[in-house]
Amino acid sequence: MKNEIVLHGRLALSPRVSHSNHGEEFYIFPLRVRRLSGAEDRLNVVVGERLLRLCPVEEGDEVTVQGQVRSFNDHTAVKNRLVITAFARQLRREPGPDENRLELAGVLCKQPTFRRTPLGRDICDMMLAVNRPYGRADYLPCISWGALAYRCARLDVGASVVLEGRLQSRVYTKRLEDREELRTAFEVSVMTMDAEQGPLNSATEYSEEGTVDV
Repeated sequence: MKNEIVLHGRLALSPRVSHSNHGEEFYIFPLRVRRLSGAEDRLNVVVGERLLRLCPVEEGDEVTVQGQVRSFNDHTAVKNRLVITAFARQLRREPGPDENRLELAGVLCKQPTFRRTPLGRDICDMMLAVNRPYGRADYLPCISWGALAYRCARLDVGASVVLEGRLQSRVYTKRLEDREELRTAFEVSVMTMDAEQGPLNSATEYSEEGTVDV
């Protein structure tokens, strides 16, 4: 399975401690990445302490991140919440144009959902399972538009999918019983896709438990 992301942008905040795993501290920081349209994605990047020592960064620094998109389930919220981050394997301070490029290969683990926006745009939502070593997988929400949405909607659970796109952030309003809250969703915006229908495999056994390590 393939999972490669390249980001270039600016730190919105300095890194802070996120968690520990196998004796190493991991840090997280939000990265501001501009789109060609001028809109801006604010993406959370996780980086290990050893890599951060080699390339210390702080708020305002311009950096390139190379790594993978990861998911884990946040059990601290009232309701379990799937959290999407970019896990840095390489980190460099350098100038350059903003970039957000993602390549994924995985298996559909939920039936795609086709819908239409109030403005009449066609959308298809998918959940892609991307295997990691040692039997783990990342579960990544993907969204496609227009003619590509029609193609995605015809796929079934178990289809093998190869896609290119970007990781994006989207602010939306959540209506609760007594109030409204602004929340941010993270998803893969699909630009191109190849797919082949196949049998269900272990990576498609999606559950709301998700994955918990990085």
